[in-house]
Amino acid sequence: MATELNKGKELEIVRLPHYVRGKFYVFSAKWNDDVVGKLREGCIETLLSAGVKAENIVWREVPGTVELIYGAASVIEHFEPAAVIILGCVIRGDTPHFDYVCHIASEGTALLNSRGKAPVIFGVLTVENREQALARAGGELGNKGSEAAVAAIEMASLLLE
Repeated sequence: MATELNKGKELEIVRLPHYVRGKFYVFSAKWNDDVVGKLREGCIETLLSAGVKAENIVWREVPGTVELIYGAASVIEHFEPAAVIILGCVIRGDTPHFDYVCHIASEGTALLNSRGKAPVIFGVLTVENREQALARAGGELGNKGSEAAVAAIEMASLLLE
């Protein structure tokens, strides 16, 4: 999902293969909701466009980016999701808080993925400022929520082939 690779290209939405079972869980953080809301809209819209039925998309909101990991872990523990997508936006500030939050979210996602029970797609923007966030949330650099949805479908398909 590298920005430079997708710059200037339209996102290719893959179709959901008939053999993929389970729901797609989308967790979004409340912080920076003006940005995260656009990521969520792009994600859900892309899942629907790819052929995921509305009843197979479950969306939940959590307080912040750190809590996304708990949401993903709890769904994987109690259900058999096709994939889990986490969406958030962390904007650098004047304190090291940015670094801690980004580290927890990325390491948590890697840990969940290493367990191999369900793919967890990292749709968290980690940016320097609001302009960078908006450019990646439906702006000039596309919508990373939509890209996360495509990655989720590809990974859910990969595990079942």
